[in-house]
Amino acid sequence: MRLGVSAALVGGVLHRGDVAVVDGRVEAVGLSPACGAGIAVPGLVDVQCNGYAGVDLTAATDPDEVRRFRRALAQDGVTAVAPTVITAAPDTTTTALRLLDAARSGDAGARLLGAHVEGPFLSPKRPGTHPPQFLRPPDPGLFEAFRTAGAVAITTVAPELDGADAVIASALRAGVTVMAGHSDAPAAEAHAGFDAGVAGATHLFNAMSGFDHRSPGLAAAALAHPGAVVTVIADGHHLDPDVLRVVAAAAPGRWALITDATAAAGMPDGTFRLGDVELTLADGAVRNPDGTLAGSAATLAGCVRVAVSAGIGLADALTAATATPARLVGPAHRPHPDLGVLRPGGVADVTVLDDALAVTRVLVGGAEAA
Repeated sequence: MRLGVSAALVGGVLHRGDVAVVDGRVEAVGLSPACGAGIAVPGLVDVQCNGYAGVDLTAATDPDEVRRFRRALAQDGVTAVAPTVITAAPDTTTTALRLLDAARSGDAGARLLGAHVEGPFLSPKRPGTHPPQFLRPPDPGLFEAFRTAGAVAITTVAPELDGADAVIASALRAGVTVMAGHSDAPAAEAHAGFDAGVAGATHLFNAMSGFDHRSPGLAAAALAHPGAVVTVIADGHHLDPDVLRVVAAAAPGRWALITDATAAAGMPDGTFRLGDVELTLADGAVRNPDGTLAGSAATLAGCVRVAVSAGIGLADALTAATATPARLVGPAHRPHPDLGVLRPGGVADVTVLDDALAVTRVLVGGAEAA
C-alpha cells in the first residue's frame, strides 16, 4: 500500500516522495508522484514515560491498564516505549516490572521495550518528585533483583553516590543502558561516569547539578562529553526555548526528546498519581504538592512541535524523537533492528504527520495501530 505522503525521514534527512509498505515492511521510499501533504517518519520512540491516559505504571496492578497505556501511546504516534518505573518500595518496583513483562506480548499498540527503572539510587540532594523515603544507596544486589523481576533496558543512577560504580558495572554487564540523573555530581565525577560507560543524562537540567561557569555540574559535563546522549523534556514547561536551542547546537546528533509523561497525559485537568506521589494537572503542567514540576502531560509529537517552534530544524527534531532515543536501547531490548529508523526493507513502524506535525496515521509492523 502507498501511504500517500509527500516526503519521508530517511537517515536523518527528509526525502521527497511517497512511501510504500508491503507485508509489514517498507518496500520503497521516494516514490513518484509524491502524494498528499504529510510526511512519513520512523515510529516515535519514547525512552522515558511513566504513564499515560490515566495509567500510572509504578502503581498499575492489571495488564489491561498497560494495554490501555500502549494503545493510547500508539494513537499519539509512539510505536515503541521504555515504560518507566520511578522510585518506590522495592516490592512495588518488582511487582511493576513483573506486570510489564506480563503485558509485553500482543498487538495492543506501542511496543513495550525493556523498562526504564529511574531510581532508587538517586541523590537525596536532587530527588525531584521521587519519594525521599525510598531512595537508597546503590546496591548491586537490589538492582539484580529488579532486573530478574522483569526486563530492564535502562536505569538512571546518580553516579557520584558511594557504590554507584558497582551498580553501573553490573548493569552494563547485563546489557542495561545506564543514564546519569537526579544527581549532584560535579563535572569531574560526571565525566568519570561517562568514561565508565554511562550513556548520557536523564532529563537534562532538571534535578541535576547545572552549568555554573566556574563550577560546572552534570548538565555541563553531559553537553561537553562527546559520547553522552542528553534527553530533554520539550513540553513548554521544563525548558526555555533558548535552552533547547543551546542543547541542539551543543549536542548535534546526541540529544533526544522524551516526554517523562505521567498518568495525566491525554487527560483533562485533575488529580493523578505517580507512584506514591499525588500530582495535579493544570494549564498543561503537572506538579507535585509543593508546586514542583513532576513529569509532564506531553505527547512526543507535541515535543517535536515545541522543538520546531523554538527554531530547531524539522529533521533534527524528528531524529531526536526517533533514531537518537533508539540508540539508548541495547540490542537485547530492541523488538527489531530497525527501531527508530525508516528504510527500504526495514520493519514498517511508521508515524505519519501532517503539515502541522499532528499525527494522522500510525503503523506498527505495517498494521494500523490498535
